[in-house]
Amino acid sequence: MIYFLIAGEASGDLHGAQLMAAIKQRDAKARFVFLGGDLMAEQAGHEPVIHYREMAYMGFSEVLRNLGTISHNLKKTKAALRLAHPDRLILIDYPSFNLKIAKEAKRYGIDVTYYISPKVWAWKEWRVRTIKQVVDRVLVIFPFEVDFYKSRHDYDVTYIGNPSVEEIDARLASLPPREEFIKTHNLPTRQLIALLPGSRLGEIRNNLPIMLKAADDFPQYRPVIAAAPGVDDEFYRSIAGNATVLRDNTITLLAYSRGALVTSGTATLEAALIGTPQVACYRANGNKISYKIMEKLLKVDYVTLPNLIAEREVIPELLVHNCTVEAVSDALGLILPDNNARQKMLDGYREIRHRLGTLKAATTAAEIICRR
Repeated sequence: MIYFLIAGEASGDLHGAQLMAAIKQRDAKARFVFLGGDLMAEQAGHEPVIHYREMAYMGFSEVLRNLGTISHNLKKTKAALRLAHPDRLILIDYPSFNLKIAKEAKRYGIDVTYYISPKVWAWKEWRVRTIKQVVDRVLVIFPFEVDFYKSRHDYDVTYIGNPSVEEIDARLASLPPREEFIKTHNLPTRQLIALLPGSRLGEIRNNLPIMLKAADDFPQYRPVIAAAPGVDDEFYRSIAGNATVLRDNTITLLAYSRGALVTSGTATLEAALIGTPQVACYRANGNKISYKIMEKLLKVDYVTLPNLIAEREVIPELLVHNCTVEAVSDALGLILPDNNARQKMLDGYREIRHRLGTLKAATTAAEIICRR
């Protein structure tokens, strides 16, 4: 069969590649057309229709500045969809774009699966109506999403496990020794603080300066920046000067760091699964009015995945105008030493793992997609 997958950011590229590998185990003749990144390209054996680097825009102003590119991407994707006429269209998050393509697919009778539902439980809940119209099945990766769809929209979705659990455990099993990691990357022997400022340029520009200044309050530790795929080293240097930047080593960096400052997103869950105490930072434009608007739009009590899964605060969330150097420094200072705050967070991480269960997401999803 022909499978058409769309991932619009780095995390989607990772999850999409895992799903493609699982599909190939069940369909030896599988052919892939896709929008995504290098990991998906490796599984498909060819380049994407569009690389996610040309798609990852966030925030109203950034989207507005790139309307021409977004329109071009939509036209190019629709043309590729019509040409390939796949047996399955598989959408990975990225709802603004993906739901438009789903509508196009339904015009041609193409079967549509949403693998990794958009976060409609947090904002833009009205999208559920569109999903019910143009998507044949929704596969979700957080247990609480099943109840959300059923209780609020009388819509049955399937929990397939969380792909980050399997991905992180596989990476942890193959970690190099800490001494080797330190030597290979010419790092000091003192303990590290991992800085994960996001995967989009706007996120990095807003969050990294705050993280660096907060980390400076702890000179006994060495801050190290985890580079996002598709973001040039020169961009990091323009913000961080001579600060250490590591590429393709985020999981290892987190595993060997005493603590982390993480822009809210999938990375917060990855840090929790690895067991690295963290502070979630999301500066955006830092405007209090923006925060009030966000409060009105959000449908949930928390914004980070660890807290949403645990249904309580496991990690501190410092958002918009609350994400200041002083606040981040104070929160980080609470979790670096061996103390009750650090242990409480680690206990919360164990609860999160229990709630996510042991299902293998990509394998379960591939079984559902391939048998229909």
